[in-house]
Amino acid sequence: MTKLSIHLVISGLCALTLGCCISGARDKAAPAPKRVAIRAGRLIDGKSDTPIGNALILIDGDKIVSVTPGGTAPAGVEVIDLSQSTVLPGFMDTHTHILLNGDVTAEDYDAQLLKESIPYRAILGARNARIALEHGFTTLRDLETEGAMFADVDVKTAIANGEVPGPRMQVATRAMAPTGMYPLLGYSWELKVPTGVQYVDGVDAARKAVREQVMYGADWIKYYSDRKYHFEADGVLHSMVNFTDEEAKAIVDEAHRLGKKVAAHAIGSDGIAAALKAGVDTIEHGDGLTDSELDEMARRGIYWVPTITVGLYVAPGRAGAWPKMAQLQRDNFPKANKKGVKIALGTDAGGFDWKELNQAKEFEYYVQYGMTPMQAIRSGTAVTAELLGWSDKVGTIEAGKWADIVAVSGDPLKDITELQRVRFVMKGGAVYKNDAH
Repeated sequence: MTKLSIHLVISGLCALTLGCCISGARDKAAPAPKRVAIRAGRLIDGKSDTPIGNALILIDGDKIVSVTPGGTAPAGVEVIDLSQSTVLPGFMDTHTHILLNGDVTAEDYDAQLLKESIPYRAILGARNARIALEHGFTTLRDLETEGAMFADVDVKTAIANGEVPGPRMQVATRAMAPTGMYPLLGYSWELKVPTGVQYVDGVDAARKAVREQVMYGADWIKYYSDRKYHFEADGVLHSMVNFTDEEAKAIVDEAHRLGKKVAAHAIGSDGIAAALKAGVDTIEHGDGLTDSELDEMARRGIYWVPTITVGLYVAPGRAGAWPKMAQLQRDNFPKANKKGVKIALGTDAGGFDWKELNQAKEFEYYVQYGMTPMQAIRSGTAVTAELLGWSDKVGTIEAGKWADIVAVSGDPLKDITELQRVRFVMKGGAVYKNDAH
């Protein structure tokens, strides 16, 4: 399938953001054939310890019906020949910002919030979702709109309705931070400038903010546990905690009461400790994790989403503790893996420009930092599905799951960078990309 022109992106999303629609300008995947079979030369199904050779995957509509080593396609079923390829479950990125396009500097971030309208940012968000899909990411958890209010819900809805192509999504809408503890900052007090988060102060306001976000479509609640990262004489990465214990606990308790999980941006050990005390479900970034915090996360089954790609991307452009933080995270990663911490793939795409880096670079870092290639693949398939509560739907290639399937030419168990060269993408039985010829 060829890439969208700008005209198609804008017109396909106009019903979402501008209240209009240009007839015939929607770009959707071709309807999934009723029954189709994929002949996989090498299948990494997300659950087996070794690949399955010459597997036949039978698909009916949007679901996988069967997976058979060898096997023969039923008469009349269209066969997609991936016999020269490695076939895998669709990738999942559990930390993205589709409404952001790089924020290495404060100027990058401020310009987007001050100079781009929310409808324009939603159009770019749809473009970014398409980029992720073409790279093999069939599912995203988008962790806040960075000042674009609830536009992530709109993009998610447009994708789900088939108006624009993109991954399945879970979204967090507006992240939370106390007043004055998240940009935009530094402008004249006479000006009312937008902020990248929803300011929340006090226990009652925290509960109300959770309720409001859920009302407008949040699947997750995200809050900023800390800021101002610095090393002290003890060698530990410390940070300034944003919320009081009571406020953070109110956010988590109210979210859980409403059936939603909570992700905490927590980089320094102090912010991580506060988030763990509050009862969050995931720690995002987590550069300053200590041994005791890793042990607690392993014991309680709390996920770590390390976002290595963005850390290495922004560190060279930032002063202070940032360069050392990247090395600390590299030191912590193998310890976390050995201790049994659940590590789920997340990149913080949007913190870097979607057009500049392939999210699948994260798999490569995991292998460099001590995972086996199979562990790295599972971190972005089966483990992420578990984090999202979708293990019964995605994450592995087996009967009953959605037909979210990708393929690469080589063997990622020998060269993990193959995952950065996806040649085939299917989501829900519909083919969005097929360069595997």
